[in-house]
Amino acid sequence: MKKITKALSLLLVFAVLASTTGLFASASDSKNYYYIDAIDGDDANSGTDIDHAVKSLNGLKDLSVGPGTHFLFRNGGEYECAATLTCEGTKDNPVIISSYGKGETAVLKTNEHTEVLRLFDCSYVTVCDLNITAPNGGGIWIDTYNKTSVGITIDNVFFYGMPNGKVHSRDDFQNGAAGARAAIMVKGLPAKSRYAVNDLTITNCEVYDCANGFIIWGSWNESQTPWCEEEDIDPIFNTGLLIEGCYFHEMDAEAVVIGMCDGALVTHCRSINCCQGEGVDENGEIEYFTAAMWFWGSVNSTIQYCEIAGQKNFGDGMAVDFDSFSHNCTYQYIYSHDNMRFMCNCPNHSGQHGNTVRYCLSVNDNGGRSTTAGGAGEYGFSFYNNTIINCGEFQIVNLYESLFANNIIIPADGFTIAYDLDPTRGNTVTNNCYYGVMSPLIDLGSFNTVPGFAGEGFEGLEQYFLSDKSPLIGAGLRIEDDECTTDFFGNEITITNIGCYGGEGVDAPYDKEGFIEKLIRTILDIIETIKHEIYVIFD
Repeated sequence: MKKITKALSLLLVFAVLASTTGLFASASDSKNYYYIDAIDGDDANSGTDIDHAVKSLNGLKDLSVGPGTHFLFRNGGEYECAATLTCEGTKDNPVIISSYGKGETAVLKTNEHTEVLRLFDCSYVTVCDLNITAPNGGGIWIDTYNKTSVGITIDNVFFYGMPNGKVHSRDDFQNGAAGARAAIMVKGLPAKSRYAVNDLTITNCEVYDCANGFIIWGSWNESQTPWCEEEDIDPIFNTGLLIEGCYFHEMDAEAVVIGMCDGALVTHCRSINCCQGEGVDENGEIEYFTAAMWFWGSVNSTIQYCEIAGQKNFGDGMAVDFDSFSHNCTYQYIYSHDNMRFMCNCPNHSGQHGNTVRYCLSVNDNGGRSTTAGGAGEYGFSFYNNTIINCGEFQIVNLYESLFANNIIIPADGFTIAYDLDPTRGNTVTNNCYYGVMSPLIDLGSFNTVPGFAGEGFEGLEQYFLSDKSPLIGAGLRIEDDECTTDFFGNEITITNIGCYGGEGVDAPYDKEGFIEKLIRTILDIIETIKHEIYVIFD
């Protein structure tokens, strides 16, 4: 299968070694290169130079493996591989598993219910410029049993053709990438040790026709029980995770799960038509929940500059999801469209603290309702300068000492805004713009008017710039601790607007409503609101 997207760059990184049958380790400082050539190789050869390549991994004998060792597969060939590895390179002298030569990228494959590569207790390992497929298994499983892992890099790898059919429950996240139907699994939930996977870098990869993409877990507590009492939480976080420039598409379940990470960054990725499993039985009852890119028990982490579209999971299927016990995490510059919903946050225990959603654009996310928080609540939540167009019911609920400002929210026909009225929760809800719906009673001072977009319809992005005649230009609340310098579109923020556009407006007409037109619309909005239950919570 031909790779659909090209690599953006090849990062120089860390150490790797491989075998189809077992585990190799060496403390030697080696510059050895091993060549595997499924086309012209011979297992009677030494494999130590291109002219004497072996045909398969089984042909490699008398290995001397250490920092600097390369295992290179000739392009144009397909190689059976179900390797368990343990090794250490160095940051400046990694061991590398990669490809060489001209032709279609080399394919590493297993037909067994296992992983193509298992990187156990490895540090400074790089896997790059390969295709990986496992019709009955998974891609790469990274785990720690006896020590912390540092500096694994996976770059320009195309994962495809893994189990991707209809299921009736969540995937098994405890038993590796094969159990999870995943391209990459880090540790498991629950974990098998208290050691972390740090400075993992995954760049320029593509995941196609696999159930799951990159599933990251860590160590949640001493007993390794993921569902526990709050006083038992004692996480060992994975640190330094970077996922950049990756493309996930046509997948039954999730693209990225950021579980138990501190300081993780997911940036410039695309998730298109993931979560295609609707998660309902023949009677329409929900069986399981999946979302494209979400946090679970993580802190100080960010998902940004990502496109998330086409999710079908009936229970979830949202772009924004702070789950379990995630704190001080951020979604920003997200383009979310044609999903079941834009946001559904699921805090447990005593709630979540300090999470932020800003400068996002949501279009046609209207298969279900969006909600700011579940029952345990979001504390110190910031939701500002987002543009939400043609959404389902939008719930501003279960917030405490939170900020909800400078947003444009336009529900689809027949949907409304639901909200808490409790004034004792210390929330600031102000300087928003609503249209096609009655403004919530908690935000009557905000705008209820035509926003004044530069274009019409739902296609394209620049149409969501604001006209220089829009009343929303300069009408936003200044956010004192906002460090963003550019808006959703990449423009320098020169003025405090309402919505995800931060410029001074473009030359476009503004069709202001007449008095009678606005009066009729307001009456219709009130009638529509009365048809729906408004959430009034005084706890």
